[in-house]
Amino acid sequence: MGSPAAARGHEVRQRLLTAATELIPERGWTAVSTRILAERAGVTPSVVHYHFPSLPALLNEAVVGLMRKVLADVDGFLGAVATPAEAVDAMLTSVDRYTGDDPTSLLFIEAYLAATRDEQLRGEIGVVVAEFRQRFGRWLGERGVSAPTETAAALIAVVDGLLLHRGLGTGMDTGPTAVILHRLVS
Repeated sequence: MGSPAAARGHEVRQRLLTAATELIPERGWTAVSTRILAERAGVTPSVVHYHFPSLPALLNEAVVGLMRKVLADVDGFLGAVATPAEAVDAMLTSVDRYTGDDPTSLLFIEAYLAATRDEQLRGEIGVVVAEFRQRFGRWLGERGVSAPTETAAALIAVVDGLLLHRGLGTGMDTGPTAVILHRLVS
């Protein structure tokens, strides 16, 4: 077990990351300042820079960490389904949890937008997506889907697109989409 100081440092760091994932959807990526973040986390602004090299580094770590967690949840349901069609249904069911204006949707939309201007963030998100694409492609391949990596990439892009469209208020019912995606994995 670590020292009490290390435990406190870890707890403060987690509070800062949590505050970032709350503030980004509430205010927008560029409106999150060190002062606002520190206030939300209950620390002084200097503590932010003690734990992170910069505000962008903190924001990037917060959002990439949450993206990894969301995709780990997807990995979890892949372990609970047997067929690619069931995986499609589970992915689309997970999409239904997001309205486009919920905090997680807004956080991801903000992160994607910020990544267009931040090469570091773009690279970090790219790694998360590529790792998930490989895992999902391997899973599809083990179940006989042809061109599994490419199919995984297409399915992931469709799900991302559905989520982004919901953010625009033009989301569509996932029922008809399931029929099309089932053909893709058959």
